[in-house]
Amino acid sequence: MTYRLPERSLRNRIGSSTPASRLAVSVALHIVGGGMVTAGAAAELVGNGGLPETYIAYATGCYAMLAVLMLLHLGGHAPHAHFGTANRITLARGMIASLLGGAVPVVSALNPATLWVASTAALLALVLDGVDGWVARRTHMASTYGQHLDINFDTVMMGILALLAWQSGKAGPWVLAIGLARYAFVVAGWIWPRLDAELPFSQRRRVICVV
Repeated sequence: MTYRLPERSLRNRIGSSTPASRLAVSVALHIVGGGMVTAGAAAELVGNGGLPETYIAYATGCYAMLAVLMLLHLGGHAPHAHFGTANRITLARGMIASLLGGAVPVVSALNPATLWVASTAALLALVLDGVDGWVARRTHMASTYGQHLDINFDTVMMGILALLAWQSGKAGPWVLAIGLARYAFVVAGWIWPRLDAELPFSQRRRVICVV
């Protein structure tokens, strides 16, 4: 004999779930969806871009690292219970970073066509960096979680671009300093707490950073 939970009771249980639990589910679903899209795009680049099959593993490995970052500071997204459009844009940037990061170990296999694709993707990610924050403010979904996610993804993206520039022979090892700049700033903030203070919003500062 099977026991079926009354429909009304089931709706009550779902409706009584906390915003934190709904947010965790929403983030998990976005992580899985983003991983599937990243793996599919990597497979497409292998099939049509001439990249070795190991590229898929490298790209998905990079995405796994970014997925861990997506689980940090979840409490800072309160009282929002959903991932939100702005964070989806940030996730799109993370997927682009993963695809670029997967190219670092196989940079010698990049042909002129794939190099143009990589450059265009990097430019798109940088442009989107100025979009997610604007969308968050317009949709009243701004949060410290989104802020940390944005900064963490920016740091990873800059590190990957620096590695690609070095590995492809376009710049010397000095270019890695660009990718390490954020970490150096964090360490400096431990020494001089003034550097760790909150800054007022400045569009001019954001534009300078992107450039």
